[in-house]
Amino acid sequence: MTAISTANTASEVVRSATTTPLRVAARNLELYDTGNVAGADEVFAPDVIDHNPADGAASGIDGMRVLITAVRDGFTDTQHRILFQQELPGGWVVLHWRMTGTHTADAFGFAPSGNPVDITGTDIVRVVDGKITEIYHVEELLKLTQQISTDAQPA
Repeated sequence: MTAISTANTASEVVRSATTTPLRVAARNLELYDTGNVAGADEVFAPDVIDHNPADGAASGIDGMRVLITAVRDGFTDTQHRILFQQELPGGWVVLHWRMTGTHTADAFGFAPSGNPVDITGTDIVRVVDGKITEIYHVEELLKLTQQISTDAQPA
């Protein structure tokens, strides 16, 4: 297992991945860039376990749909770049990523600021039979909140 450091977009990794787990893990991030909420059914198992679930989501997959919708509706020009990827035994994949975009509409309770956003996060996913069955994810939410606050100054 070799760790690969990249700066490829999620879409580039989806197209170039040589294994199903890596392709599916990158496809998860691509959903946020395209805003394809329906794609969640292609990427996530219906009973996906989200270890960091969205508030009020009825299920793990509903939580994924809520998060994809929030990013799609609140930000434009969203792009995820994969900074680090590592495949592990058992279908596990670790992705460290960077998301950039512009806050152009209501998102996460914040009115549009027009500010650019630039955060990083890490996803640890388990892929079984071509779908994500389990996900741990952490994002720089404090940094995002600071960047989209209406009194924040664009960088």
